Amino acid sequence: MKNNREKIVIKTSIISIISNIVLAGFKAFVGLLANSIAIISDAINNLSDALSSIITIVGTKLAGKAPDKKHPYGYGRIEYMTSLVVSGIVLYAGITAFVESIKKAIHPEVADYSTITLIILLAGIIVKFILGIYVKKKGKKVNSNSLVASGSDAFNDAILSMSVLASAIIYMLFKISLEAYVGILLSAFIIKSGLELIKESVDNMLGVRIESDLSKSIKQDIIKEKDIQGAYDLILNDYGPDKYLGSVHIEVLDTLTVADIDKLSRKITKMISEKYGVILHTIGVYSINTKEKSVINAKKEISEIVFSYKEILQMHGFYIDKKEKTISFDIIIDFNVNNREELYRKIYDEIQKKYKDYRIEITLDVDVSD
Repeated sequence: MKNNREKIVIKTSIISIISNIVLAGFKAFVGLLANSIAIISDAINNLSDALSSIITIVGTKLAGKAPDKKHPYGYGRIEYMTSLVVSGIVLYAGITAFVESIKKAIHPEVADYSTITLIILLAGIIVKFILGIYVKKKGKKVNSNSLVASGSDAFNDAILSMSVLASAIIYMLFKISLEAYVGILLSAFIIKSGLELIKESVDNMLGVRIESDLSKSIKQDIIKEKDIQGAYDLILNDYGPDKYLGSVHIEVLDTLTVADIDKLSRKITKMISEKYGVILHTIGVYSINTKEKSVINAKKEISEIVFSYKEILQMHGFYIDKKEKTISFDIIIDFNVNNREELYRKIYDEIQKKYKDYRIEITLDVDVSD
């Protein structure tokens, strides 16, 4: 599966490279003949796309290296580093085109469009649309953000090339030159694209929230097991595309034995790995007290106190140890709360006041997944 993904990414990138180099060559030639900064900017954009695809191939090959002692989780994150390099190239291309377009706007030069210019521009638009559909489809198939981004970029390029074509037609019909301003518009879109790619690359390197659908699906599958009452604190660490390692807490009745829980955790690990390709290396356990009514009533009272604060998203892992005189549970506070410690202290004090004979242990969990 891994080798097949790599082959698809490389093959698709090679097709993209060839297409963009051919387009860049034709557009640069026509742009120079027609003295059109807009067409030359479009050619630069195609050339940066080709270079981006080359770097994508290099990144994919490096990311496919087998894990070793120094890097036991593999080299998958290299793809995010190479995408950052690609982003820098796109941004540089946009800034260069913008500067040249501004110069043309200040010191305009008459462009010389011809029928062959229009034909080449039109052909480039059609190729870009087809390329965009193909690359994006392949990217979604193998879950490659780089290919999906390249496919979307190809669509944007086609739309931008249409503006160049429109400016050429307007000049040929009405002798009104808009090409410097179209060049500025083109370069602005390229710069915007570069900045967005940089943001996405940095986000991936920093670590982003688990996709909501993935998180919810994994938890729903876990709680389908008859002995599991809840699934919480799902943490997935991203070590490259389609490579997640993580942990989760499950809530089970206190009537289960260690052997029961061991069997259950092995079953969950196997099921999640086979269905999602996610490795749950740690499964923590929360015990639900079922033997004493007083504990059940205490949980209800404390839940009412906790959820009287609208900023609380979740409470779980509730447990009372009467012998040690402790009450422990976890809460999750909304990220939008400015002073989380202050809210935590309010809840803590209110519960401690009600249960003076107990030591209150509240763990402030982080809202890492839906």
